Amino acid sequence: MELLQLQYFLTVARLEHMTEAARSLHVTQSSLSKTIGRLEEDLGVPLFDRNGRSLRLNEFGISFLRRAERALFELEQGKQELRDLSSPEQSTLELAVTAASTLPNILRAFRKKQPNIHFHVQMLTTQEMVDRLLRGEVDFCLSSPSIEDEDIESIIVFNDPILVAVPIGHRLADRTSVTLAELKDEWFVGVKRGYGTRDLTDAVCKSSGFILNYVYEGDEPSRLVSLVEAEVGIAFIPGTARDSRASLRYLEIEDPGMVREIALLWHKSRYISRAAHDFHEVVLDYFTGLSEPIK
Repeated sequence: MELLQLQYFLTVARLEHMTEAARSLHVTQSSLSKTIGRLEEDLGVPLFDRNGRSLRLNEFGISFLRRAERALFELEQGKQELRDLSSPEQSTLELAVTAASTLPNILRAFRKKQPNIHFHVQMLTTQEMVDRLLRGEVDFCLSSPSIEDEDIESIIVFNDPILVAVPIGHRLADRTSVTLAELKDEWFVGVKRGYGTRDLTDAVCKSSGFILNYVYEGDEPSRLVSLVEAEVGIAFIPGTARDSRASLRYLEIEDPGMVREIALLWHKSRYISRAAHDFHEVVLDYFTGLSEPIK
């Protein structure tokens, strides 16, 4: 069994389509098919049920996938550990976030502590973040909500109240707080489904008896403030994302449940580099400065 066979198998297993997998791997479809065929011959069982170019993992494939992912995960951790030991000053920190509002201040503090460490940040949906975390592709995630999984370590570092942002001329602009029932007929701007704050607010409003009316759904939370200022709609904004420079009003929500948990996540088996240890400390110190952390 070859390492290349395992790498190809994981890609085909994730996409379940031979043409798309070949395109992703930058190899010909015939070469990919032969490699998967040799792997199945080595194992003595088929790993996929085939229907033309589409494939679906069978019971053998599902079982083998878990083992293959763990094997490649451990090899990648070994490579990262050796890179850190041989050239610690050239480490790269891989981060994924669904809760991005606190990130600029955290990265500023981290850069002061480790000015020579490179970092790469991805803004992802909750599911995308979990997938990358389980594959060992990121060191840490700042997530809302927290994630429960046997392979994921999670620390809730902050309870972040959700506010509602309205333009200055709005009928509620002179208020300091509001109930959800008073918002049921409003037009909203927000991020797409799959982001933690959106999923939380949708669920709480639904439990209160109404569905939010969105006139805009996007991928960039930072754009919502300008849309509220332009009176396109109102928006639910996490307290940590409050922009004091914006010409709008932030109202507290009186109903319970409009609070998001911000959690720091990492893979229990992932090698933690020196840079990653420092980032962990910076995150905890930052949220300690906002309030007492949850024990």
